[in-house]
Order: sequence, then C-alpha cells, then structure tokens
Amino acid sequence: MPRSLLLERVGRCCVCGTGDHASPIATGEDFEYETSDDTFIAQHCFECGLVYLDPRPAMSELPKIYGAAYHAYEFTPERYGMAYRVRAWLETRRLRRWTRDLALDARIIDVGAGDGFHLSLLSRIGKPSWTLEGVDPDPKAVEAARSNGLRMHLGVLDELALPADTFDFALLIMTIEHVAEPEQLLREVRRILKPGGRVGIVTDNTGSPDFALAKRRHWGGYHFPRHWNLFDERSMRRLATNADFEVVSLRTMMSPVNWTYSVHNLLKDWGAPSILTRQFGLDKPIALGFFTVVDSLFTFLGKGALLRVMLRKES
Repeated sequence: MPRSLLLERVGRCCVCGTGDHASPIATGEDFEYETSDDTFIAQHCFECGLVYLDPRPAMSELPKIYGAAYHAYEFTPERYGMAYRVRAWLETRRLRRWTRDLALDARIIDVGAGDGFHLSLLSRIGKPSWTLEGVDPDPKAVEAARSNGLRMHLGVLDELALPADTFDFALLIMTIEHVAEPEQLLREVRRILKPGGRVGIVTDNTGSPDFALAKRRHWGGYHFPRHWNLFDERSMRRLATNADFEVVSLRTMMSPVNWTYSVHNLLKDWGAPSILTRQFGLDKPIALGFFTVVDSLFTFLGKGALLRVMLRKES
C-alpha cells in the first residue's frame, strides 16, 4: 500500500527570502530509509546559492521520517564497528582544536545532539570542570544520551528559552541542514552565547565534486526528505551575516558519507540486487575507506564534501 507524507509548500529561500530566483535542480526519493513513496524536489536559489527542499514534510510528519532506525539516534560501536571508531578518532581531533582555548569553567552546548556522540567525546577529552549540555527533539535519542550520564534538553532550541549569554561554545554538527529556519536557529544560538562566544558548524557542501556529479537525483547529501536547507560557501556566509555573526573561518573537510550514499542511491534507483546495494552504507568499511581517500584529495584542493565553519558573537 502506498505511503504518502503530508507535504507543505515553502515557496521561498530562507537565506535571501525570495522564491523568484529558484528552479528545480533535483528530484528523488527516500532511498535510504524508505519512509514514504513520495518524490521530492530540491530547488536551487540562484540569488544566494542555497539548495532547499520544496515542498517538504509537515512538522507533524517528523516522527515518520526520523524513525527508530535513524543512525544519529543510535550511533554505537556495536552497530557501526570500524566506521564508528574512525569517525570518533576524526571528531576527537576536531573537537580538540575547536575547544583547546576554552576556560576551565566553560559551558558548551550541542544543538541537535542526537544520542550524545559528540558530548561523550568531549566528556572524555575535555576539562572535568566544563559544563556540557545537549538539545534534541527526539525522546529516544535524549534518553540514550541521558543513559550515558549526559545532560540533555528535550525539544527544539527556539522553544526551550535557555538563559541568554550563558554558553561559551555551541556545536551545530550536521544539524543546520535539518531545520526549517536556519537563520532563526542561529539567532537563538547567538542569544544564548556569551559575548565573544563561538559556534562550530559542520554541514554538507553543495560546492563539492560529489554534489556536481550526482546533483540531479542521487546525491547522498539530499538525504530526502530530511535535509531541508543545503549550503555552499556563498550561501553560508550570507546566512552568517543575516544572523549577525562574524565568520572566523570557513573551510571544507573530508567525509566519505555523501559519496557512499550517492552510489547506494544510484544502485537502488536502478534496481540493483540488495546484496550489492548494502555494500554502500555507514557500516561498510571498504566503501567508506575508498571514498575517504577520494575526498581527502578534494579536501586538499579546498573542495571537501563538508563545510566546516566557525562563527563568533561580537565581544
């Protein structure tokens, strides 16, 4: 029996505020989790460079598209093996660089923390005196994080009314692409940061070779229908300016995930045998290892699969 989601028309770009300069760039399905039979449309705004999903699922459909099997809600070494260990090593290195100058009494918040993967890393490598908190709207993810001793807020940041000027550092790692209004989210992050506080963002890069190769349908970064707004350097800088942040740095970084999922989506769309399609997933070290090498070369050229951004609230 066909399964269809309730979809809502957006009609505008969330960065430049107009829909007059946008046109469809891709159509695709939920190749990864098969949460519906719908075909989704990605629009490209030529004014600012943003790629956004329009129409997109209604907020009431979020429990359907983020089911119990969603990887960010249970990213464990038992489930993902080598992929977990490699990612933990890479993320630990980045978190050390981002937080090495924080004070002994620093407060850090992870927005879109999932099961607390990054907070767990910080609890091991950071100063014992740091205060670590996370935010996520999924009850199962929050419970998983709390079971590991992490302090979590259930809900979305805009609705939690956390105290202003409280945090020294905020993490938005693979989060901003999931939200309907990224500028509103960044403004709320800015409100709860202390003067001079920083936010580190990691998100998919539509200025990458993997996007250029698979952008018409199969690009893994679309993550249909869960990624609603996708950025390149130009649109990210404009978003930061709109939200009154200073851009400290904006670079690309290596990731094999979108490359791997692009092949997975292509094979699935072509009706390839499932035994072949399953070789391209987050738990398959051969595919991930191969595309790690590929994307490392592009990252060296400044064209990595992900954007790595540091923003600062004025002192």
